[in-house]
Amino acid sequence: MAALIVASKANQAITLPVLLVAQYIKEADPNVKIDIEFKDVDVLGSPEKGELEFVSTGKPPVFASSQVIRDLLQTLPFWQRQSEDLVYEWIARTSGFASTVFKSVEGPLLELDSHMTLRSYVVGYTVTPADFAVWGAIRGNKVAYAAVKKGAMLNVSRWFTFVEETHSWIAPAVQSLNAHAQERRAAKSKEGASYDIALPDTDKGVVTRFPPEPSGYLHIGHAKAACLNDYFAHEMYQGTLICRFDDTNPSKEKEEFQDAIVEDLALMGIKPDKTSYTSNYFRELYDYCVTLLKDGNAYADDTERETMQHERMHGIASKRRDATADENLARFEEMKKGNDEGIRWCVRAKMSVDNPNKAMRDPVIYRCNPQPHHRTGSSWKVYPTYDFACPIVDSIEGITHALRTIEYRDRNPQYNWMLDALNLRKVHIWDFARMNFIRTLLSKRKLAKFVETGVVWGWDDPRFPTIRGIRRRGMTIDALREFILKQGPSRNIVNLDWTTFWATNKKYIDPVAPRHTAIEKENAVTATVKGARVAAYTEDKPRHGKNPELGTKKVAYSSEILIDQVDAQAFAQDEEITLMNWGNAIVRSISYSLNPLHRSLVTSLALELHLQGDVKKTKQKITWLATSGQELIPVELVHFDYLITKDKLEEDDNVDDFLNPKTEFRTEAVADGNVAQLKEDDVIQFERKGYFRVERAFKHGEKAVMFCIPTGKENKGK
Repeated sequence: MAALIVASKANQAITLPVLLVAQYIKEADPNVKIDIEFKDVDVLGSPEKGELEFVSTGKPPVFASSQVIRDLLQTLPFWQRQSEDLVYEWIARTSGFASTVFKSVEGPLLELDSHMTLRSYVVGYTVTPADFAVWGAIRGNKVAYAAVKKGAMLNVSRWFTFVEETHSWIAPAVQSLNAHAQERRAAKSKEGASYDIALPDTDKGVVTRFPPEPSGYLHIGHAKAACLNDYFAHEMYQGTLICRFDDTNPSKEKEEFQDAIVEDLALMGIKPDKTSYTSNYFRELYDYCVTLLKDGNAYADDTERETMQHERMHGIASKRRDATADENLARFEEMKKGNDEGIRWCVRAKMSVDNPNKAMRDPVIYRCNPQPHHRTGSSWKVYPTYDFACPIVDSIEGITHALRTIEYRDRNPQYNWMLDALNLRKVHIWDFARMNFIRTLLSKRKLAKFVETGVVWGWDDPRFPTIRGIRRRGMTIDALREFILKQGPSRNIVNLDWTTFWATNKKYIDPVAPRHTAIEKENAVTATVKGARVAAYTEDKPRHGKNPELGTKKVAYSSEILIDQVDAQAFAQDEEITLMNWGNAIVRSISYSLNPLHRSLVTSLALELHLQGDVKKTKQKITWLATSGQELIPVELVHFDYLITKDKLEEDDNVDDFLNPKTEFRTEAVADGNVAQLKEDDVIQFERKGYFRVERAFKHGEKAVMFCIPTGKENKGK
């Protein structure tokens, strides 16, 4: 047993090399136990201890980075120690990347660039701890990392990318160090620590509201707003939460969306104390608009849309701005009728012509729309805008604190203007940052276009950021809620990576996902197993090695087995390998394809059982399936990629230019016979292939379909 303690606030050029070497050891031999603990400090204990501390059984603790790595490597019994001195020399050189001054790291970078000419690895012809230590030192130094990413040193950039792309565990390891301090704060957030944002007047009671528009399905951004309102109302202040449907645009809204929102909130464990509709207040809102018109605080306008936009942008008053109250009321009456004349007009609040805050430049507060409303039918032909209705209904319903995303900040003065002009009760406003994700659109208009044009299957497409989409992908509600609450009510706008999102989910599914086996059909290799029983047989094995509550499964054994092509190609003649859930075997012969275009393709194998062999000493530990003794179940494994190719789309970007041409990858496979018992929505792990949600259960004559659940390690997927 060994323990590594890392100061998470320390210079990452010092701590990351050690963390990556530790992770490399754990990946190379799962039986090696290294407990990694992060401490939210710059220095561990006294200054002479430094940024790291490593303790292994029977040895005194060590603190220096290079010495910690030396001791770590002693825990890996089968580490190939050829060129050991060179490996340690390069590990010692990582100290040259500690400075954040470019001139100080330029020399070591140029030296490395020269060294890597015609080389794939820092030492020798295969990856060594030196690669991970040097990679980590560069990645942990913002200055060095920026130089490498710019391609200033071609050889280093090539090697750096190669190491990262061929070792999928690196990215999560880096993320674990970056995210640790945030996770600690988030854990406190769930206890209320970082949620103390000093909401005013909470002693008088807290009433919050979540006001979705029923014009689409809830997405991850809406989920944050819903969770925060629920948290402040129910957990922090024991107050009241209202879910109010902002149903003021009959052209976009549907009963379907409304029902789906109710269901999604329930799925997230959010139970509003009251559900209301802005349409319940259409009469009151109409009367308030009449009041503004009578008081000279609003006017009717028939300026064309493009002209109005130009005038607002340049601070030009509308030609209708000084119309009399009677003229404005008459035009509003025409709007109410929904006739051809009324459609030409809108009502604008008379706030300002040239306010520096353009949101205050006479915004539209009422429009004419003859289309029937999904709740009120044809009773109304005029509808308030969100910016007009929201503050008024907030005040009427007794909302004490309106939590709004940061993009509404410029419209906060507009919100307060409405309340002042109508002499209504004030409401406290709190802004928070919406959740944005890389390569992800959260605009309902753009998402709707994807649905309408067939880019995706529907609003619940597993590539979509909707609550239904990510649940169909395999996200658990507990993980979703934890992730959102970890973000807190911060006002800092950031583009989040889906890596942390799915890594949170893995914590919930890993302990309860039964283990199964699948072999890809394409070029699957048949292997004969010498020493196996002549007749096939089965044994009961745990469905999960660490969770006996999941029960047992039948594992079939036979003298002929199937192996994945990629595994077979990695074998060497007479190499000892481990057949998981069976034991060791020796590769006695390998047959290759006679096709000159596919010389590396393995066509068959001959193995000999060596059950007394030590599984800790084998490099290859593979999954397999007996060809008899069970019914092999046909399955389709489906992986997904991002819908768009650019991390962040700018306002003038054309979405179509950045659509990913291929986002769905289907692989035919066969799985163990136990898979036949799985039901839709079950979550399992195909060992060495990942976690999957059952999209369609197996039926005789119809294969099972499994959607891959990202874990934060994959390149593909949300």
